[in-house]
Amino acid sequence: MDDDGPRASPPTESAVAEPPVSASTVAAVGSTADGDEARPSTARGSITVAAWTLISRITGLLRVVVIGAVLGPTFFANAFLSANTIPGLATTALAGPVLALVLVPTLVRSMTEHGMAASVRLLSRINGYMMFWSSVTAGALTIASPLVALAVTAGIPDGDTRWRAWRLTIVVLLFVGPQILCFVLATIGAAVQQARGRFALSSAAPALENVGLIATMAVVWVLYDSGLDVPDVPISMVLVLSVGATLSVALHAAAQLFGAHRAGLPMRVRGGWRSDPEARAATYRLRRSVIVAVFPVLAMFAMVAVAATVPGGVFVFQTALAVYFVIAALGSKAVTSAALPGLSAAARDGDSVRFSAAWRQALNYSLMASLPALCLLLAFAEPVAATLANGELHNPTVIGWLTGCLMVLAVSQCAQAVYETARQTLFARLDTRGPRRSSTALMVVRMVVALSTLLLPADGYRLVGLACAVLAADVAAAVITVFLVRKDLGSERLFDLRRLAVIGVAVLAMLPATALGSWLVQHLVDDRWPRVAVSLATGAAAVVCFGLVFALLSGQLPTLLAQVRARLGPR
Repeated sequence: MDDDGPRASPPTESAVAEPPVSASTVAAVGSTADGDEARPSTARGSITVAAWTLISRITGLLRVVVIGAVLGPTFFANAFLSANTIPGLATTALAGPVLALVLVPTLVRSMTEHGMAASVRLLSRINGYMMFWSSVTAGALTIASPLVALAVTAGIPDGDTRWRAWRLTIVVLLFVGPQILCFVLATIGAAVQQARGRFALSSAAPALENVGLIATMAVVWVLYDSGLDVPDVPISMVLVLSVGATLSVALHAAAQLFGAHRAGLPMRVRGGWRSDPEARAATYRLRRSVIVAVFPVLAMFAMVAVAATVPGGVFVFQTALAVYFVIAALGSKAVTSAALPGLSAAARDGDSVRFSAAWRQALNYSLMASLPALCLLLAFAEPVAATLANGELHNPTVIGWLTGCLMVLAVSQCAQAVYETARQTLFARLDTRGPRRSSTALMVVRMVVALSTLLLPADGYRLVGLACAVLAADVAAAVITVFLVRKDLGSERLFDLRRLAVIGVAVLAMLPATALGSWLVQHLVDDRWPRVAVSLATGAAAVVCFGLVFALLSGQLPTLLAQVRARLGPR
């Protein structure tokens, strides 16, 4: 904690308690008596999160693809995508992932020490605090909408087009502003379910938002011409897009509220957060951690504004980021969501052996997901780009831009996996100073590199430069957070070198199939969908090679074969 805030000393104030013992909680926490890594329980939690998150992330990727196919590589597409991104960025600045990282340990401790009724009251006061500031933020966005619209349309070269794009963007911002309250409610609802060890609905619910926006785009495609640019876009089309986007977010929030209610912590709203010591402490940590979220948001807004200077640039950049986030959701995000309760419990108990074991296990699982993804995305970036660029965007120029961005972000997601794992490990100890340092570095690096890309031509070079900004920032943040985790672990081991070596050998085992697939796609297959089929087949073979070699070297192959025989045998 900071020097000007309350200091924490283990094992009381610096850590949190376990939730009430239940099957789901035991699976989430997954600690063993001797402090060794509890592979089965953490693995089950990670797989649950990854499986359901896969649905939401794939629909999110499909959403961007559908928007691009309908709106095309136009400045209006840039304006709508940029404006519709602002509420999400504002929510991230207000709370975002930091809210879950603060709220989960707080609720875990409250449920153990004070029971469910007191935890419901605590949650309602935190909800009141967040709803108050969400309303303030939504109002501020309304007031600042002309300036925000100016920032995302300033790169349009034609004066008349820029003026109309500015006005249309203001209209979008006015109608999507209420999304901020919905996003905050959804974030709190997901955190409540995570604290109770329930991951399925909270991970799958964002798919409802994506499906809603896809349906909105279908309505636009039916009612209006596709590929319309700023001078030809009717105001009714802008209203359909904006209202549909906001209703989609409201649907997502409703699902998360239902999940929280089903988990036994209904989402009520009340004041009194200043009079409740625990609520006051939680809101204090949120205020002290806000910079962790604000800095990346500022950097992301700058990158979106730079991407908007290229026709269709926001689509290309957001599509590449969507792939990047899919990998993160299946890897580091899934792992850390499942591991956070266990890390928090070990931190509360002052058990450095169990805490360090949980950190190493989470890092290993994150790398097991990110390293194979690196190989596959580098090998098949061009077929992936050709598949994602549809409709008005399916042309060699856009595909080339997207391919370059995907290859850079393939490397970046590995650094992001390390950063995310280390950051959540620090938050499990209620450490907000370390994440603030890494977020500061992340913002500075992203901003400097992103603004430097304005010196490049307004084409694919500028967009690839933005991807390089993400890569450089992720590497810097990963180095800083791992160094801070090293300090927290003391004499405990930072890495499990044996397990990392096994992962490395398993990655090498998948390279022949990956290289063969890449060669076939580039030299023997010309048509679009056959190239996709070859990529999927050889990519699947590469993943199988990775899994078999990892299971063999880690001693899990006999167990895996026994499970397969049991499933295939007579019932």
